[in-house]
Amino acid sequence: MKIASFNINGIKARGPRLIEWLEETRPDVACLQEIKSQDENFPAKDFETIGYRAIWHGQKGFNGVAILARDVEPVEMQRRLPGDDDDEQARYLEADVKGVRVCNLYLPNGNPQPGPKFDYKLAWMKRLRARMQVLRELEIPCVVLGDFNVIPEDKDVWSVKAMASDALMQPESRDAYARLLNDGWVDALNTLNPRGGVWTYWDYQAGAWQRDHGFRIDHLLLSPQAADRLVAAGVDKEYRGREKASDHAPVWVELKE
Repeated sequence: MKIASFNINGIKARGPRLIEWLEETRPDVACLQEIKSQDENFPAKDFETIGYRAIWHGQKGFNGVAILARDVEPVEMQRRLPGDDDDEQARYLEADVKGVRVCNLYLPNGNPQPGPKFDYKLAWMKRLRARMQVLRELEIPCVVLGDFNVIPEDKDVWSVKAMASDALMQPESRDAYARLLNDGWVDALNTLNPRGGVWTYWDYQAGAWQRDHGFRIDHLLLSPQAADRLVAAGVDKEYRGREKASDHAPVWVELKE
């Protein structure tokens, strides 16, 4: 069972690239972030024509997440991250697909830091940890994946110095991410690439893609029951180099059925 994550950076702008990737790689589940689409404008029929059924949680011009499942209907289990009734940003969606709980997230960026945006990021991560503790107690195969906007370690960035002041690399961000792992979740990409040097994002500026100046912020975290079924995990890097590509590359994990 192949479960993937792709920050598409605008489903309207990247629609052809997204369809292309889905047809070429055929993941069983595809979690999308930054769809930047209101619910009524989500192009569900485009995905149905190639065999995918979708649920989505949109927002005009910003954020937005969706879960696509091949040949089956994803069963929605949770919309919005619990813990703050005033938080209206579309950043979280959870569904059951073929016996696996799939939790798709677009974690706040947090820049500029310090400031209210960074405070929101840390508060969101605290709420995420609480939700993941609930999920872990269910003792089911669960994958929490998406754009975490956290560079976990120095080995996950092309230049520590270049990103030193960014919210993605602050000690508080890293500590919050490390707590998730310490609770018993497995970082699939890191487990299979312990030396690091695996990027999932390259900025559009300063020739970052051409110079391979990237970093890893798209993650796949597995519950113990999912980790027991881990077969492979990787990054579809070449899709970042295509015309009108997203600034993220898709990431994926494969589990035994």
